[in-house]
Amino acid sequence: MKLLKNHLYIVSTPIGNLDDITLRALDVLKNSDIILCEDTRRSIKLLSHYRIKKKLISYHKFNEKKQLTNIIKHFNEGKILSLISDAGTPLLSDPGRILVNKCVEKGINVTSIPGPSSITSALSVSGFSDQFLFSGFLPKTERELEKVLTKLSNNEYTQIFFVPSKKINFYINNFKKFFSGRKILIAKEITKIHETLIREDINNLKVLKSPMKGELTIVISEKNTNNKTFDEKKIVNKIKKYLKKYTLKDTVNLILETEKINKNKIYDLCLKIKNEKNF
Repeated sequence: MKLLKNHLYIVSTPIGNLDDITLRALDVLKNSDIILCEDTRRSIKLLSHYRIKKKLISYHKFNEKKQLTNIIKHFNEGKILSLISDAGTPLLSDPGRILVNKCVEKGINVTSIPGPSSITSALSVSGFSDQFLFSGFLPKTERELEKVLTKLSNNEYTQIFFVPSKKINFYINNFKKFFSGRKILIAKEITKIHETLIREDINNLKVLKSPMKGELTIVISEKNTNNKTFDEKKIVNKIKKYLKKYTLKDTVNLILETEKINKNKIYDLCLKIKNEKNF
């Protein structure tokens, strides 16, 4: 494969298992003059495994603005550059957006070399809807997290997050509060020998006692708008109260104003209570 000059290649790398890399990705890395790495110490393990020896430049969130002038200079010299992250597809909660925008501004072509992603990998085994919203890493403080989850909980799509494993129980408690009635998949060490997938109804999910390491991918199922669970005891009490003042039809309509439940189901429940003696 002949690489083109004045191109930035965005190369996806394995998220765990080193065999999960495409032939095209290897070809691009072998023929690049310079490889931009989020962490050169991590990237060199992958490159050494495939006997790739190239000039590596550290490119991460703390120096990406500072490195721009130097990187553009390499392009002007006719060098071929590739960008890789520590794992998976670059720019997805990883550095690179500033560089890509600068390349677009300078007329430098940006080419994707697709491959692994923990986002799509976790979604593919979840069984949840493929209409999803990816939010990356969530806030670490309770106050900020509540603001974000309040908005996200109203979204009907599948939700995907990254969570540091050492704070998983902090997030579990908040997921139970904001995503009640949904299901959750906690994916740990995807593609590795100790890959673990924890599946549970959020309402039944308990705090995890076993210590976990690394970064977790969290997938929360789509909002179930057809079969919403409801507090029957609370609604029965409302029905009894309304039936003492209003007609059956009005009672049904009043309940439907505050409860998003199937109308026929509410009507049947109201009728049953109305026909009971001494309700």
